Amino acid sequence: MELVIEVRGLRKTYGSFVAVDGVDLEVRRGEVFGLLGPNGAGKTTTIEICEGYRRRSGGEVRVLGEDPDRPSTPWRHRIGLVLQQSLPSEELTVAESVAHIGSFFADPRPVGEVLSLVGLEAKRDVRASKLSGGQQRRLDVALGIVGRPDLLFLDEPTTGFDPSARRQSWDIVSNLTKLGKTVLLTTHYMDEAQALADRVIVIAKGRIVAQGTPADIGGRDLDKTIITFARPTSLDGLPVAVSTAADVCRFETADATRDLHRLTGWAIERGIAIDSLEVRKPSLEDVYLRLTADDEAHSHPHEGAAS
Repeated sequence: MELVIEVRGLRKTYGSFVAVDGVDLEVRRGEVFGLLGPNGAGKTTTIEICEGYRRRSGGEVRVLGEDPDRPSTPWRHRIGLVLQQSLPSEELTVAESVAHIGSFFADPRPVGEVLSLVGLEAKRDVRASKLSGGQQRRLDVALGIVGRPDLLFLDEPTTGFDPSARRQSWDIVSNLTKLGKTVLLTTHYMDEAQALADRVIVIAKGRIVAQGTPADIGGRDLDKTIITFARPTSLDGLPVAVSTAADVCRFETADATRDLHRLTGWAIERGIAIDSLEVRKPSLEDVYLRLTADDEAHSHPHEGAAS
């Protein structure tokens, strides 16, 4: 499969501080690739190097076949950016904002088509200053895709969104992938990575600590199943060893089918109700927190700032 981004041994240092330490990654055409990590872990620095916004200290980077340190004008037109914060003119309407940015490209996507993709058709004549937070973020995406980019960088695209607005934004990303676009996504929301990303990497202390699909990263697919239920009136003869806290019983098992059968059989035999039964694998968030537990001390003021 064609590679859109190839990174080998990427390093970024600030004096003696190593912000990115030997990162390797590959992003394939047409996929959504997620970069996960705590603040200061190096993910924003990595993405900004790939965008050509920040110069690297070492390693090799190829994005759409070119070195982003020496980008050509045609290369820039193939890149779309949706930053954590943007400053479109508040006096322009939504349609005017999209048309203005589109004027910088040789073959911009029609304004109406862009607004349809991001769900802003009804707001086309509203000034940017009058948009809600979620609508403003949709406008940010519209400005990022009007130039028909082959590769779109989405940096924390739904920060501050309410749940409804976040789900609507996920639909926008899905629409982009249906158009054959490649998306590089950073997010702090694990359910967002689970819903959108084909593959993810987790960066901690400037290094990749895990990579894979949201379903198997960090050995998630091999982890034991966690079973919890409300503490019943009696635990006498319970066939599984459980821990209890706040009136909730919990145990882990490598054979959920067998142990659920033993548990429910015991309850039926004694006429005991098992309430609030929950069966789950460790979530992507559980795995992420385990992988990044010791990364807080790595935060550095240069992360996310120009240099």
